[in-house]
Amino acid sequence: MNETFQTWLDELAALAESDLAAQNQIRDEALAQSRDLIRLCSNAIRAGHRDAWDEAETLLAEADRVGQEMQTLLAPYPELVYAGYTQDALKELVEARVTLALISNRALPSVENAGIPLNTYLNGVCEAASELRRRCLDMLRHEKSDEAERLLAAMDAAYEVLMSFSYPDVITRGLRHKVDQLRGVLERTRGDLTNNLQMERLLKALKAVQP
Repeated sequence: MNETFQTWLDELAALAESDLAAQNQIRDEALAQSRDLIRLCSNAIRAGHRDAWDEAETLLAEADRVGQEMQTLLAPYPELVYAGYTQDALKELVEARVTLALISNRALPSVENAGIPLNTYLNGVCEAASELRRRCLDMLRHEKSDEAERLLAAMDAAYEVLMSFSYPDVITRGLRHKVDQLRGVLERTRGDLTNNLQMERLLKALKAVQP
């Protein structure tokens, strides 16, 4: 074998080994961070549903920190930035941010400064809209139908915008399937709210005719 070629192969192998080992270490770190991020976001949403806002904001701030660290860690490796586990974790971060903003009726997060791919962002918004069903039902149980209607309107608005994206799944990261699921959640929630409002009207009518 040509000695020059062998020397070239050895140099290639050494460079590749160093680069791949570094990527593998970064991948392992990013996987751990993505799991932490998903856990923090889930706990933040649950705290918000309990109206434990101090806890929710603390968890969301920690999630923001972990998300930023993960993005910084992966910046030199675009192929890892767009790996499924990375984008799934960032999607959960969007869901947490948007869900907490909507159920607390506070300012929505900035899209431009998020540093998150827009297809991932759209998927996060879709899941946040579905998450509002739980809050709507909680509001109905607490006889806060006006608040439930506000949240239903937010779900409806999200659905109307998200359904307009008809690009292939490879572009939208499977957004169409999530939007189809949101439609079902939206219609069930609309039915629950409608039934509740009709019951409220019936009870008021009965009270009005009682002697």
